[in-house]
Formats: sequence, C-alpha cells, structure tokens
Amino acid sequence: MSIASHEDAARSAHASWQRAVAGVLAKSRRVEVADLPADPEHLLDSTTYDGITVSPLYTGFDERPESPLPGQFPFLRGRDPHRDVNAGWKVCTRHGSRSGEATDTDVSALNTQILDSLSNGSSALWLTVGGRGVDPVALPEVLQGVFLELAPLTVDARGDVSAAATALFAVLDSADIDDRAAVDIRLGVDTLTARLGGTESIEMAETLELIRRSIGRAESVRAITVDGTVFHNLGSADAQEVGASVAAGLEYVRSMTAAGTNITDALRQIEFRFAATDDQFQTIAKFRAARTLWARIAQVCGAPDAGDAPQHAVTSEAMMSQRDPWVNMLRTTLASFGAGVGGADSVTVLPFDAALGGGAAGVSKTFAARIARNTQLLLLEEAHLGRVLDPGAGSWYIEDLTAAVAAKAWEFFQSLEAAGGFRAALDDGSLVAALEKTRAERDSDTAHRVTPLTGVNEFPNLAEAPLTPEQIAPQDSATVYRYARAFESLRDRSDAYLAQHDSRPSVLLVPLGSVAEHNVRTTFASNLLASGGIEAVNPGPLTVDAIAGAVGASYGVAVVCGTDKRYADEAATAVDALRAAGVSQVLLAGPEKIFAGVETASRPDGFLTAKVDAIAVLTELLDTLGASK
Repeated sequence: MSIASHEDAARSAHASWQRAVAGVLAKSRRVEVADLPADPEHLLDSTTYDGITVSPLYTGFDERPESPLPGQFPFLRGRDPHRDVNAGWKVCTRHGSRSGEATDTDVSALNTQILDSLSNGSSALWLTVGGRGVDPVALPEVLQGVFLELAPLTVDARGDVSAAATALFAVLDSADIDDRAAVDIRLGVDTLTARLGGTESIEMAETLELIRRSIGRAESVRAITVDGTVFHNLGSADAQEVGASVAAGLEYVRSMTAAGTNITDALRQIEFRFAATDDQFQTIAKFRAARTLWARIAQVCGAPDAGDAPQHAVTSEAMMSQRDPWVNMLRTTLASFGAGVGGADSVTVLPFDAALGGGAAGVSKTFAARIARNTQLLLLEEAHLGRVLDPGAGSWYIEDLTAAVAAKAWEFFQSLEAAGGFRAALDDGSLVAALEKTRAERDSDTAHRVTPLTGVNEFPNLAEAPLTPEQIAPQDSATVYRYARAFESLRDRSDAYLAQHDSRPSVLLVPLGSVAEHNVRTTFASNLLASGGIEAVNPGPLTVDAIAGAVGASYGVAVVCGTDKRYADEAATAVDALRAAGVSQVLLAGPEKIFAGVETASRPDGFLTAKVDAIAVLTELLDTLGASK
C-alpha cells in the first residue's frame, strides 16, 4: 500500500469512528446527530488549570516529529544517556528531625538510620542540617560509613548552609576517595524561593561566595536548588510551577554572571526540584517539558550543552490528606511513577502520614519510611520502570501534552520576565496573585466535588478515629495549601461535636418508594454528608404516613430521597409531614426544577445535587446542627 493510500485509509477509519462517537453522544444528550459538530469527540475535551485542552483520544494525526536521543539538546528525553538501566533513577530518602526521624543530639541514631536506609534500597540522601536538623559540626559522625561517591547527598540547611558546607567540605577533604568527580553534592541553597516557602535562607552575596567555593571543588557540587515545590504548595498549576522555576533559575544565572562566574559554571551550579502528583500524565509531561525550557535558556545564554540541570522529584505535599491517610500510599505511588517515567534523576516519596503532626496513630516512623522507600523499589525492581529511558516517548498523548505544558510554561515565564524578572514579580505580588488565582479555581472544583479526593470528599470513612490537635496542626501552614483542607476542617468540627455529645451530628434520610427507587440518591446524600462529618441515618423506605414516627424528636434536618417520578407524587406531602413533625430544615436530593409550580409552603429549604458547593452546604448544616467552629 502506498503512503497516500495508507493516509486515505486512516482518514476513512477516523471518520467512521467519529460517526460512531456522534451516535453515542447524540443518544446520551438526547439530540440529533446533525446537531453535533463535525468533530464531536471534542465535546469530551477537558481543560487543565493551565488552560491546556486534553482530548479524549489521540491518534496518528497527533503525531509529532521524533525528539533527539537522551543526553542530547534539548534533553527532552533525559539528561543522562548512560544512566544505569538496572538501577534507574535515584531513590532519595530524607533524614533528620524535620521528618521526625531523630533529634538534634541523636547523632548516632541518625547515622544508623542512614546506613540502614542505604542498605535497604535507598541510593541517595536528603539530610536536614542546622535549625531543626543535626548540628553541622556533627556531620563527620552522621556520615560515617557512607560512601558519598555512591550515594548523592542533598543538604537542607536553610540559613546554616554556609556552616554546613564548611563541615561537609572538611569531611570530603579528609575522606579517602579515589574518584572525586563521582561525588555528587547538592547544597540546597534556596535564596530566591525561601520567602515563598516560609523558611530562612542566606542572602545573595553569601550565596555567590558559596558558589565560588563550590566551583573550585574536585567533586561535583551544585550549590543552588530552584525549589519549584514552593509554587506548587501555594496552588500553582504545573506549567506555572515550571515557568516560575525557570524564571528563578535565570535570576540566579544573572546574579552569578554579574559577579564574574562564566556561564557554563553558572549553569552547572543549579538543580531543580519539582512536585510530583497523582496525575501521572501531567507529572510525566511536566518533567519532560521543564528540561526543554531550561535547555532553551542555556542555549540563549550560549552554553546549550550545560542546560542539562538535574531534577529532583518530591511527591506533592498539597495532595496529601489527613483523613484516611492510607490512600496517600496510592497517591504517592502514582506520583513516583510519573516522576520516574518523566525522567527525574532522583525521587523522594513522602511518608503516607506526612500531613499529620506526629504521624498516624499507632504507626511507627520506621514503618512509614519503609513503605515510602519500598514504593519506589517496587516500581524499579518489580515493574522495571527504570529499564527504559523515557518510556513515554512516542506516545501521541504524552508528546502532545509535553509540548503544551512547555508552551504554557514558557508563556508564564515570559510574563514574569515582562514584570522585570523573578524578584520583581515576587516583590510586586504578581507572581503570588497568579498562583492564588489557580488555587481558587482548584478549591472551587474540590468544593463542588468536580475534583474527587478519595476518603475526603468522596467515600469518606466516618468511623475512623478522631484526630488529635497535634495531628491536625500542620494543616494551618500558610505555605502548603492542601487540597483536602476545607473538607477536613469540617471533619474536625464533627470530631469536636462527637467528643462533646458522644455521637456525630446527624441528619435523617427520608427514602420514598422502594430501595431500587431511592438507592441512588440515598447513597449520594450519605456520601455528601459524610464528607462534612455528618452521619446520615437511613431508616429504610418510608411512606408519607410513617414520617412522623421516624422523625420523633431526634432530628432537626431531613433529606428526602427518591426518583423524580416519586417526587412528583409525594415530595410536597413529605415536606409538609416533616415540618409538621418538627423538622426545622428539609432538603431534597435532586434538582430544584422538580418543584416548579409548587407553592412556597411545601417547597424544601434546599436542594442537594452534584453541582452544589459542598463546603458551603455542609458548613451551613453543621451550623444548624450545633457543631461549633
């Protein structure tokens, strides 16, 4: 078959598929096929928070030219063509008191934990030093027995980074290391992003001095970490995170070159840290797109070969839930999958109970850390995801999404440059305003349950033990806006009510008709109410005459559940009967149009549908039921 004939056959098959799609959509939407557009599949398109359109299906018509191989500019497919495919990416585990693993003085125990971690699958270290971490002078003891030429080390020292670097360099100088170029050290300086993360850092002058010291080392030392997770935690979309990170990276480069550092050395001083989420395809595309943008910066600066900055992935803090925290194991699995497939050089999986102060009740730190580490080991050792460099290459969807994320990220980067650069955009508030706008959109989607959070706003477990004040405290952070925080605040109110009354705030369900008739809406109502910590009491099918006996004096709020047809016959009478029985607020599971034409006295006080603002509805219900804030 000729190429032309093959293309004609493909177009014919695609047109046939479109006709089939049109038939299904016309039936489900109760319209005529002729009323649908010529490309009906695009009625199923979705849009990301970056404004990227995602199609329901990608075909050969979406194919893009093949990208250069890994290790070649623009590094889309990875920065290292010689990565050990038997090892894959680096499994980076965090150690230090910030994660509750050791106290400042428990140096021996910390060293034991590090060695145990390395012997059980970790291949890179992230160590908290200074502040709430180990004292810099203790680094020789902490790192005793660690082969730094085999395990890359990232330091988180905040304002104590210069002292930590001095101590670390002393350790390296005294160590017997044959191949010093194999030693990979990241000092983690975050001068530009620390303010957004609510942490201390050093001033740029001190940063530049530390860079000068790092460049002179025989080891591979990168002083700067552009921490994109701070943008993510404040609510950014993926392209915003990448664009802001690239803008910050360029700001560092400008400062270094202005101080006399040559461009290649300046670029070699930077690594990037990005958040990995449970949207695995977005995560894959984000890491791939980020490499191309930084490569473009390096190219414009005249050093394209130095545009291969390493990437450190950390599973998202914002996506972690305090309620039903076990679900976080699944979230972090998807996130680490996306980061690994997307080409991250190292990946850190946060413990599943990281959102809880002190961790989950009855769960040791050792267990949580082991599960986090083994999540990656399963992907690497059993699923063999590291055996192929850039396994997403050639996927029509991934390639298209990568290009779209890169384009949007570049657009956001340009907007920051137009404002005068990263620091100017940070100072005038435009950067934070853009992130807050995205956060508001996500919060609205979460409140309306357009974005489902399993165990939180969908399928919540009301039977789980209440949280302690110490466990709840982390959600008050002003620098990490967790997606679940609004619903979990409602659950906290329910827990307080439970402690005072020995029962949860409750609402009576009034199922009309048979189980087959009311089951869909009683299930919907129960799930919705439970997401706010409200127990739905279902007495089983009720007739209008039985309502008074079911209500008694126990319920101030009731929700009528049934089919539209049953509502037409009985809903108004049921509302009247509930009010006569003393119920102060009557809601109906269904749309308001059902009561068109019904006199005001017999209308429900509200209507529960899939489109309601659940946070607003549940907050009002908790107020009515006496669950104080």
